[in-house]
Amino acid sequence: MLKVVIRRPRIEETEEINQFFRTVLTDTFAREGLAELVEDIEAEIEGKKKYLKMDFETNGEKRYFLIALTENKIIGTIACGNANELIQECTNGELRNMVEIGTVYVHPDYKRQGVGNKLLVEMLQTLLAQGIQEFCLDSGFKTAQTIWKKKLGEPEYWLKDYWGQGQDHMIWKIATRGAYSKK
Repeated sequence: MLKVVIRRPRIEETEEINQFFRTVLTDTFAREGLAELVEDIEAEIEGKKKYLKMDFETNGEKRYFLIALTENKIIGTIACGNANELIQECTNGELRNMVEIGTVYVHPDYKRQGVGNKLLVEMLQTLLAQGIQEFCLDSGFKTAQTIWKKKLGEPEYWLKDYWGQGQDHMIWKIATRGAYSKK
C-alpha cells in the first residue's frame, strides 16, 4: 500500500513542483494524442507555475494548493481558486463567483493508486471547513473527463467539439458535500 502524505507546498519546493507540472502535462498531452501541441503544453505549464506563485504570494488566498508526496517525492497536486477564465466564458459568467477545483494531477508512475482520490477528499474537507457549499471543475482531456464523470456524474456544461472535432470540454458544478459522498 502506497503511503501518501498530503500537505501544503513549501516555497523551496517551487522548482520541484514546476518540474512535476512539466512531467505530468507532457505525459497527459502525449496520452491524449496531442504531443505535437508544444506551444499549448508550454502555455499550460506556465499557467500552473503562475497559479503556484499566486498561492505563495497570497498565502493561499488567491490559489490554494495541496501536494501529495510519497517518500518525499511529489506525486500529485490539487488546487482551488476563483473559476478560471475559460469556465467564466463558457458559462456566460454564471459560475464567475464560484470556487474552482483544478490542477488535479498525479505523476504517471503513481496513477490508479488512489492519490487523486486522497487529494480530492482533502480539498473537499478544506472547502467544507471554509463553508464553501459548491464548486466547479472543468476538463478538456478525454481521460480526465472519464474519471470526473465516474466520480461526479454528468457535467453541467458539455461543450461539444470545443477544442476541435471530437475534442469536447466539460464543466461540472457540484455540491461540495455531494462530491464528498461520491468520492
